[in-house]
This record gives sequence, C-alpha cells and structure tokens, in this order.
Amino acid sequence: MTASVSEVTLAPDPDLPLLHTRGYDVRSFRISDSALLLRGSVIDRKPPGWFIAEDPDPLVIHHIAVDLTVHFPDMVITAIDVHFEAFPQVYCDSIIGSYDALVGLSITRGFVKTVKELFGGPRGCSHVGALLQAMAPVAVQSVWSMQAMNRQEAGQPVAPMAATTEERIGPSRNTCHVWADEGPMIPRLMEGEVVPVMLTVKRRLADLGIDETQWYEQQRATAERR
Repeated sequence: MTASVSEVTLAPDPDLPLLHTRGYDVRSFRISDSALLLRGSVIDRKPPGWFIAEDPDPLVIHHIAVDLTVHFPDMVITAIDVHFEAFPQVYCDSIIGSYDALVGLSITRGFVKTVKELFGGPRGCSHVGALLQAMAPVAVQSVWSMQAMNRQEAGQPVAPMAATTEERIGPSRNTCHVWADEGPMIPRLMEGEVVPVMLTVKRRLADLGIDETQWYEQQRATAERR
C-alpha cells in the first residue's frame, strides 16, 4: 500500500547507514491584499555520534531562515531578512547583508538565474542560495491563493476552478514542460478547452465520496457569478 503524503516524506531504510539529512520548510502568508510573506528554512543534520561519540542526538550543522516580503501582484521583493541560527564557521553569517541586493527584483521569472549570478560560488552562501531557489516556486503557488483571499475579503465568490484561462496560464507559463507554450496544456486551453481538475483534487474528491462532475458544475456556476 502506498503511504499518503501526510504519513511519510521519505521512506526509511534501516538496512542502510544514514549519512546526512537536509530538510526544507517553506510557507507563505498573506500580509495584506497587496503583500505576502515567504518564510523558509533549511536544516542540515548529522546522525548521532558522528562528531561526538557520546552524543545520542543528531547534530544540527546548518539552520538558516529567510523571510521575503513580496508585493502583489507584480511579485517584486520589497524586503529580505536572512537569519543564521546554526552554522559551522564564525565567518558564515558575514554574508547576510549582501542579500539586500534582491530587494526590488521579481521572485518569479528569472529569479533562480539571478540568485546564481549574484550569489553563486564564492559570492554567497550555498545554503542560502539553495533555500532561495526552493522558496521561489512557493511564491508562484501562492498567486491563486492571494487572488482568492482578496476576492473573499471583497465579498466575491471564490472557487478553485473559477479562474479564467488567462488567470490560470499566467503564473504557470513556461515554468515546466507541462506548462510550456508548446506543451500539452496551454495550446489546448487557448483553443477553448476547460482547465482540467487536478489529479490530487480528483483523488481527494473520491476519498470524500464527492461526485466529481457535480463538484465541477458547482465550480462553473461560481465562476459565472463572478
């Protein structure tokens, strides 16, 4: 039986010795109708006893957190706060101020390339760079949620499938092979096909015993009331 996402992240393997664990946690929050906060952290751990034989617990090597305040809807970074909670060398956190250069830049298209150009190799911290690259897609994933919450606050109907074709394509265009201009989705949507129900939603509807067709018709009705 396949475990659900909520039950397990990585399957354990007791027959293999653990070498290292790295974990990312990225969340987004609505500050106002025109701003959101991206909060991310990266933590590196070594297994118990690797550095200190008597130590029964994993040892945290890196724990770095980044807060990005992002203007909506243009998704431009307006503030950044980098915090080094745990780090191996006394000089590690001396790079923090350099990341102020990200203020004024878009976190969407071209952001990962910009981070590499500005802070790749000896110009920055590799762990902050990796965290920033993990945070950028969360900003894109937050666009619809921001739109929905703004509509809700304005007393307008909200439904996950109520977005127009242009709204659905906009933040996703050319972000992956599925949403490439010549990929399997955009040409079909531009020809008038409806946005398909996400597979994860289909499975959840089935788990809840909700009829998919009826649910989708409710979504369309909500869209027509907008």
